[in-house]
Amino acid sequence: MNNRATIRQPRREVLTSVNEDGSRYAIHPADVDGRFTKARQYSALLLIVVYAALPWISINGYPAVFLDTDAMRFHFFGITFVSQDLWLAFFLISGLGFGLFYITALFGRIWCGWACPQTVFLEHVYRRIERWIEGEAVARRRLDVAAWNVLKIWKRALKHALYIFISVAVAHLFMAYFLSLPQLWNMMRESPLENWGAFLFVSIFSGILYFNFAWFREQLCIVICPYGRLQSVLIDDHSTVIGYDEKRGEPRGKPNQEGVGDCIDCHRCVQVCPTGIDIRQGLQMECIGCAACIDACDTIMDKLNRPRGLVRYDSQEGLAGRPTRLIRPRIVLYSVLLLIGLTVLSLSVRGLTHASMTAWRVEGAPFYLDEDHVRNQFIVRVTNKLNESANYSLALSGVPAGAIVSGADGTFMLEENGEVVKTVVVRVPKDSFEGNFLIKAKVLDDAGGELAYRDLEFIGPALGILNDR
Repeated sequence: MNNRATIRQPRREVLTSVNEDGSRYAIHPADVDGRFTKARQYSALLLIVVYAALPWISINGYPAVFLDTDAMRFHFFGITFVSQDLWLAFFLISGLGFGLFYITALFGRIWCGWACPQTVFLEHVYRRIERWIEGEAVARRRLDVAAWNVLKIWKRALKHALYIFISVAVAHLFMAYFLSLPQLWNMMRESPLENWGAFLFVSIFSGILYFNFAWFREQLCIVICPYGRLQSVLIDDHSTVIGYDEKRGEPRGKPNQEGVGDCIDCHRCVQVCPTGIDIRQGLQMECIGCAACIDACDTIMDKLNRPRGLVRYDSQEGLAGRPTRLIRPRIVLYSVLLLIGLTVLSLSVRGLTHASMTAWRVEGAPFYLDEDHVRNQFIVRVTNKLNESANYSLALSGVPAGAIVSGADGTFMLEENGEVVKTVVVRVPKDSFEGNFLIKAKVLDDAGGELAYRDLEFIGPALGILNDR
């Protein structure tokens, strides 16, 4: 039988998924059952349900998460952000990244094994389809090397047809985060030429998903994703990882053999690993922390009436028989930085109001001189971020006595998510102009409360030139 139908014995110095000649070795992890496997299945189901449900859940008239890039409005669980609020994305992106680093320092690559979309969809959707159609791991390896016949063609065609269907469905669901569901449905019923940009994106994204989950698979984690390479600097000997208790397990031997450890060298931990490594060779970059090897080893220990935990969640210090310290310098530093970031983000979001404004000087000359006045002209844009109409007014403070202001008087109504652009003209008498100064332009609500403001600089000629005139 071709060696592709057998299980390769992993080595630390080479990738299991690459054959000696450089060709691809298909990894078919065996089925495993246990407490961690069941917990991962439930968490994956929850994550998939949340991903699929968010575009359908309406809050204040919009989906729970709706990134309306056309209108540059972003709705998150009832809070609407406009383009002027994009600076908050820095806190969101950096916070997510730093939070991932913080969790890694505590629990290793628990994100990869439990919540990463790559793992969630590969292990709990695509590989489940493969197991349902082609059977368990041994049957799949045999099918790989079997001659092409009607049964093999049927199984492979059905599997890949379902892969394509799931990939297209996931891609369309992803688009629903950027388009409303009614709009997406209308686009799906129209000719692709009517919405060729969206059609091209969905086609390419579906193709990438299909290629990744049908063939590339664990290579994304090993070759492309940088996260595994970062774990060496993110974790320390006190971080909780998945490890093999070498002191208890070695030397390996048969169950009834004298003078050997608890490991019977059954290779069950290797057979269930989705990246094909041997956890007994120590912590490795390819380990995604999925805990399949823990459940596999615990099952064997149960059959042998031996204690569980030969392979377990523990720190390198714990596996060596020394106490694990949860509180350590890097955790204290990470906690302080995370608390600072959360505080700044909370204060920033709390300071947001339901109206925003931008203001700038009219293009052209910075100021104008007429017979009696120095004139500045500004453009003010006011945006209503509410999902309902509201009344607003503009007010200017810091304007000297005798100045004439036009364009900033009266109350105006804005429809939901509407905006208005006003030209504000400020004319200051030459006799009272004493140099450049700041004007505070404010947006007020019905009760006169300040919602947003911008500082505008009133510019005029040098006083010597003005006096000469």
